[in-house]
Amino acid sequence: MVPMTASATDQIARLQGRVDALERERKQLVALVDLLREISGSLHYVDIVQTVARRLGNAFGLDRCSVFLAERGGGAVHLVASYEDPAIRNHVVDLSRYPELRRALETGTVVKIPDAMKDPSLAGVFAVLSSRKVQSITVVPITWRDAAIGAVFLRTFQGGAELTEQEIEFCRITAELTSRALRQAHHFERLRASKGGGAAAIAAERERAAMLGFLRRFLLAFGDRDGAWDEGLLAQASTGELDRLVDVALTVLSHEAHTK
Repeated sequence: MVPMTASATDQIARLQGRVDALERERKQLVALVDLLREISGSLHYVDIVQTVARRLGNAFGLDRCSVFLAERGGGAVHLVASYEDPAIRNHVVDLSRYPELRRALETGTVVKIPDAMKDPSLAGVFAVLSSRKVQSITVVPITWRDAAIGAVFLRTFQGGAELTEQEIEFCRITAELTSRALRQAHHFERLRASKGGGAAAIAAERERAAMLGFLRRFLLAFGDRDGAWDEGLLAQASTGELDRLVDVALTVLSHEAHTK
């Protein structure tokens, strides 16, 4: 067997590295398709953010993966989903404890901290980070029309691998998909809320249409009868009976309007 040269060995190593990279890209594309399928099928923001936290946490084996959403106009920031604690739904956070989160929300850019224990901006929370054995922190903003409406917060254990640029790009695309899904859910909630007042208006419009249709058909049919337009005969009709017939007609019309 002819021994391989150093250059051949290097070439094989490079090819193997490329194959491994392509396989990671394939897995990430499959994961994105699955994520898109799951969140686009939901119209409730809680389901969307819980799905994102769970999938990212599982994909990268994170110490923590959370989703934060900010109120309009720089209001409070809420922790709305957490990989390590799925019971969390809506917890207002103190941004003084999350300077990296504040920075991502204010700048709308990804914040990467490879070694949390050496970053000066986190000096005030070193004790907490140390007790939890935190290694790296990455915060990916969720933006809409160039404004940060929230963020995905990812944290790794000490000794764990830092997120690669490719993995961060995966998270950035995930944040973009999350933004679109949240806007869709928001539009749905607004539409559903407007239906409350709109239902009565629609029913009233249907009642008016039914009334006009009834009167038109009744007058056309009755007008064809002999002597139908002789108003002198009205004095012989019973007023009470006419009122009863009107009440019956209105009840029928209301029923028709609400069953269409």
